[in-house]
Amino acid sequence: MALFGLGFRPFFLAGSLYAALAVPLWIAALFGLIDWQPAGGWLAWHRHEMPFGFAVAIVAGFLLTAVQNWTSIAGLAGRPLALLAGLWLAARLAWLLGAPNWLLIPLDLIFLPAVAIVLGLRLWQVRQARNYPIVLVLGLLTLCNLLSLIGLERNDHGLQRQGALAAIWLIAALIGLIGGRVIPFFTSRGLGLNAQVTAWPWLDHTLLIGGLLLALLVLSGIGLVAAPWQAVLFLVLAAGHLIRLLRWHHPGIWRVPLLWSLHLAYAWLVLALLISGFWHLGWRPGFSQGLHLLTIGAMAGMILAMIARVSLGHTGRPLQPPLSMGVAFALLNLAVPLRVWLAPSQPLAGFWLSSLCWTAAFALFLCHYAPMLWAPRADGKPG
Repeated sequence: MALFGLGFRPFFLAGSLYAALAVPLWIAALFGLIDWQPAGGWLAWHRHEMPFGFAVAIVAGFLLTAVQNWTSIAGLAGRPLALLAGLWLAARLAWLLGAPNWLLIPLDLIFLPAVAIVLGLRLWQVRQARNYPIVLVLGLLTLCNLLSLIGLERNDHGLQRQGALAAIWLIAALIGLIGGRVIPFFTSRGLGLNAQVTAWPWLDHTLLIGGLLLALLVLSGIGLVAAPWQAVLFLVLAAGHLIRLLRWHHPGIWRVPLLWSLHLAYAWLVLALLISGFWHLGWRPGFSQGLHLLTIGAMAGMILAMIARVSLGHTGRPLQPPLSMGVAFALLNLAVPLRVWLAPSQPLAGFWLSSLCWTAAFALFLCHYAPMLWAPRADGKPG
């Protein structure tokens, strides 16, 4: 079955569908339009499911596909991939339908370690140390999920929040790691340049270590208490990512939706770090603003841009997305200011309009890409 030919297929499809449904469902619940409750209540569900349901699905799909290219070892496919996707789906249904904790917690907890084992074994076979940090990130994400699930079991909203926020900053570190490799490469290829921007290893390593440190501070609880010394870390990381972004920039990207969408997502990461740093310096609105700049602008923006490109390449199609994907990228970027700056003062308009833009963006992706994801490759090759 083509849908289980390679990891990106089921997880890009399921993750984007979940994104399109989960946000309007949360907004409807927020405004009291839904009577029933998922496990832990709607806030706990939303807080957990955006990183550990939606984002983790896309991360898994990307890594399970990329590891085949990295190692030249066949990626997970067929029944094992279907079982892994089924495990992800079972956990999502368990959360949404309010399953008892004795069933929900093991279902939800086992997915990330399973992905880490599949990835780690392949990397170990070829001793590819360059990508070992990715397995480390998956392990740390598992710890974040465990903390969040302990919070669910104890009805401790503080622990749930701590685990989810740490996971979001870990995903930000992963965006920096993967983005640092693919954005300059995709830019040079997409514009037909003779060479891509030369990487600065010292900067790459600094940003990765700093990003992991930031996430660990949040995981420990220290990062959830505003402190000026932590602002230094945020501002240094913001400056480092901005240097990268400026070095990668080329005027030609604004003609290519698959490129400007990536660069804009990375720009939201810079702004999220900057404003989060201001929160540590005492600016109270900075926490919520930084969080949603990161989750909607950087995380979801990078996800939509990446799955639009990767899905074309790995289904044997030219890297020319449908014209409406430019609209999808624009809508998702419009959702950022609507949620971050309009919603606090105009909740009804801000929340619903940002939700509409978000859902429309992922719906446009599904409209054009779902048939590609469940059909065999256009060039007849496996995968």
